Parts: sequence; C-alpha cells; structure tokens
Amino acid sequence: MDEIKSPWVKEDESEGEGRWFLGDEAALKTEQAVEKASWKTKRPKSKGLTIFIAVAGLISILLLAAVTLNLQARPSTQKETHPKPSQPSKPAPTPETIKHQETILSKPQLRDTKEYTLSPAWNFGSSPTTREYFWTINDAVLNPDGVFRPMILINNQYPGPLVECNEGDTIIVHVENKAVNATAIHFHGMFQNGTNNMDGTVGITQCAIAPNSNFTYKFDVKGQHGTYWYHAHHSAQASDGLLGPMVVHSKKEKDLQKMDYATDRVVMVQDHYHNLTSELLMEYLAPDQENNEPVPDNGLINGRNVRDCADFEGWACNSTDLEIPTIDLEAGKRHRLRIINVGAFAEFQIQFDEHPFYVTEVDGTDVHPEPIHRVNVLPAQRYSVVLETNVTTASTFWMRARMVTHCFKNKNERLQSETRAIIRYTGKDEKTSSQEPTSKEWPDAIEVICRDLNTTALRPVEVISPPPADEVIVLRANFEIGDWRLARGFFNESTWHANATHPSLHRFLDSGLQSTSVKNPVAINEKTSPSTTSTTVLIPSIFTAINSSSSSKAATAIRPAQLPYQGI
Repeated sequence: MDEIKSPWVKEDESEGEGRWFLGDEAALKTEQAVEKASWKTKRPKSKGLTIFIAVAGLISILLLAAVTLNLQARPSTQKETHPKPSQPSKPAPTPETIKHQETILSKPQLRDTKEYTLSPAWNFGSSPTTREYFWTINDAVLNPDGVFRPMILINNQYPGPLVECNEGDTIIVHVENKAVNATAIHFHGMFQNGTNNMDGTVGITQCAIAPNSNFTYKFDVKGQHGTYWYHAHHSAQASDGLLGPMVVHSKKEKDLQKMDYATDRVVMVQDHYHNLTSELLMEYLAPDQENNEPVPDNGLINGRNVRDCADFEGWACNSTDLEIPTIDLEAGKRHRLRIINVGAFAEFQIQFDEHPFYVTEVDGTDVHPEPIHRVNVLPAQRYSVVLETNVTTASTFWMRARMVTHCFKNKNERLQSETRAIIRYTGKDEKTSSQEPTSKEWPDAIEVICRDLNTTALRPVEVISPPPADEVIVLRANFEIGDWRLARGFFNESTWHANATHPSLHRFLDSGLQSTSVKNPVAINEKTSPSTTSTTVLIPSIFTAINSSSSSKAATAIRPAQLPYQGI
C-alpha cells in the first residue's frame, strides 16, 4: 500500500508543539515570510527616502509663506471692491415711513376743505418714502347739500382724505371694511406696473373686500406724476361717497410747471344723487332704458353745496349748518387749482368770473400754459389751471361748475345745473369778505355740446413718443341701443360680465399654469418677455377673438404733440 501523504504541515521543522496549517496555507505562509525578510533588508533605504521627502516639503512651505508675505507687502494696483474688516459696510438706509392715521369721528361729517390745500413746504426732492394710510370704511347718513341720504365713508368723513406723495414713494393703504356691502379701492390713473393685483378692480384683478374683512394695498408710484384720484370700484359705490383726491409730485415739478404759483390745492366737482346707486343701477340696466342714464339731483364742489329744502318735499333735509363752498386766494398772486371731476355721469364746464386762466396739466401730463376762460371736464378727467388774482374791481367772484345738460335724455325738475363756489381775495391786513359775489358772467355763448376740450392745442412739456409697436390690436368700444336692448358696453361686438369671485387676472394666471400647450412662462407686467428683448403686451382672453382681417390702419399712433394716454 502506498503511503498516504498528510495534508497538514507544521509551522517549523522543530519537534514538539507548534502551529499546524493545511499544505496550501503553509506555502502561503512561507511566501509571506520571504517577503517579510526582504522588506527588512530594504528598510534602511526606505527610511532615507522618507527623510528626504519631509525636508523637501518643509522647504516648500517656507518658500510659499515668503511669497505670500511679499505679495501682501506690495501696493495694490486694483481698486478695492470690499471694505476692510475694520470698516464694515453700512447697510442700505431704510426708507422713512410716514403714517397717516386720523381719529375716526363718532358722528359722520363733511371733511374740512382746508385739507385739500397742499403744503407750500412740501419737499419735492426727499428720498423715497413709505406713506402709510389707515382707512375704515363705514356706512352713514349724511347731507352734503342738505338732503340726507345713505353714504359710504372713509373714517366717517366725506369726501375721503388727500393722498399726497412724491414720484418714487411707496403707498400702503390698510382698508378695514365695516360697511354692510363688499367693496374695493381703485387708484385712478396709477400705472401699477408690476403690481396690477393692487389695481382694486373687482372681478378684474381682485375679489371684493367682504364686510368685516380687511385688505392692504401696497404699490410703488413709478414713472408718473400729476393729479389723480381714488374711488370704489365695485358696483357704483363711488357715487355713494367712497372717493378722494391723490397728488403725485415730481422732483422736477417746479421746472415742469412753466408758471410759478404761490398756492396749490385740489378742487373736486361732481354730480350728486339722493338715491342709492344700487337703486339707480337697477333701473338703468333694465330693458328699454338705452341712453337713459340717471339724471343727477344736484352738484357738489369739494363734497358740499346748499339747497333749499323746500325743493325736496318729503325728503329728510337740513341745510341750516351748510355754507356755500369757498376758495380763499391771496390777492396779487398766482394759484394752482387741480380740478377733478369725481362724478359718475355729468360733464362740467368750469369758469371763474372775470378771470381767464392757464391750463398747465391734463391727466398727469404737464403742458405748456394755454390761456382760456372755460374748460370742459368729463368724469374722471383732471385739469390743473393757474389763476391770477389781479382783478381790482371786487374781492369776491363766482366759480361756476355748470353741467352740460344737453347730454341728458330726461329732465330732473329739481336739478340746479349750476353749482357755485366763492373765490375770495385775502390779504395780510384785510379781512376776508363775507358778501356773496356780484361778478359778471363771460359774454360768449355757453357750451351746449357734449365734447372734450380740444387738446391738440396743448403741448406736453416732456414729449414722450410711444415705442414702435410689435403688434397692432384694434379694440372698438361702443354701446348698442334700440330694439329693447339692455344698456351694455361692447368690445369688438362682445359684451362681458365680471366674475366677482374669480377675477380675470386669477383666471388668466390659472389658465397659463394649467394649460398643456403653453410653451413659455406666463409674464404679467414684464417689460420684456422671458425669451426675447422686444416689448411684449399680454392681454387676458376675456373677449372674443379679434378679426384678423381687420386693417391695422384703423389704429392711429399718438402723435408727439398729443397728450400721452395715462390709463384708467
């Protein structure tokens, strides 16, 4: 029998106890032992190499430190862009905030018209300022002309407070609605570039402010100045009292106004109804009422007038505490009057007896002075006029705000179409006259046609030419009448009703975000689109499609000599 070779071997060849391994593992151990012996024989050489590397590394570190110190010692040839640690940079100054918070009166009352006289100490060049207003909307019963009627007031006064700021300022208005109906505030003429959600138009850019709710308007006044106003933009609540003036000053105002003046003030004119506008709208929007707009009962100047209560039998009326509106002007000076038609329907023709005047601003655009003696102002329009108090035959004169009744379909037997205020000359040493004027009317015929002032004769101080249009869109606005039609407005033969609970702006944005066919991001109030540098105009698709065959010649560009349109 052959001898069977054992697979186990001992770690060494010595006799006695020792470690045993399988044959293959023993071979591996033998190889490891040989490598270990070899490493021991080479170790002195490896140690020398390690010392050499350490010395070389130390020398490199010393050389790098020397170079760094040398560079720091050299004078810098570049302009320092960061402050030194010992001189930390100052944070950007926080804009000053001015709070306009008035006491809410316990009883409703007419606002003191002196609040509409602008301060001569106003700083046109102040740094951008945040101007914060606090308004409580409430229902009340008031008698601006003697006849009591339900009204909607701001802080229990009528009209609303003056909003005054500089171009570049930030306006914040906190609105708390304590009235029984929902409402919203629109700042008429403000561009709202980038903040169209602050435009205050119910059903277009926002939902109405519900009763016992609040809303804060915040926007920057950029790229515009001049005379504006604000009003409710839900139903016809503006004619129920929710309105007031707004003035935006330019840093260059004294240069843009080509006639200097001693005082500056707001004069608001308006038609006035004794019924709630909700009642009037219901009648007007009924069938067979086309061109039958409600005829006013009276006119107001800065929210007041005086009527004989005998003319309104059966109405609650008290005019004993009311006075004819007055405007006190220092004699021998020039005075700026910012005339605003804050009414709903009537066109007013404005004149100052025996005093020609100069138009110097139209709807936020400064113009070169043009002498006239009457100016027609339609609802929402604004004209600044400069009046010189240089007549020596008397010290009191009538300001006449006459409604152009030719536009009215029906007659209102109780209407006095002419509303008056007294212009009173004042002097440093003289008492203001309390007598009613005996001034004379201008001899030329009174305007009977409903039309605007011919503005082609007015030349803007700053000529702003519109940029070339990328696309021409023709919009035709009109009312269709006859055949028992409802009194509705049309754009391109399409009428439309706002959705107060889902505004157009919201729907437009929602459609852009939800649509699967939108290739580019939705841009709102962007000067340039996300993918191009050309001017882009986006229009919500709330009307029917425009006929593509319409000729672009139907749209005419604004000539430089004309006034640039300021929006609504």
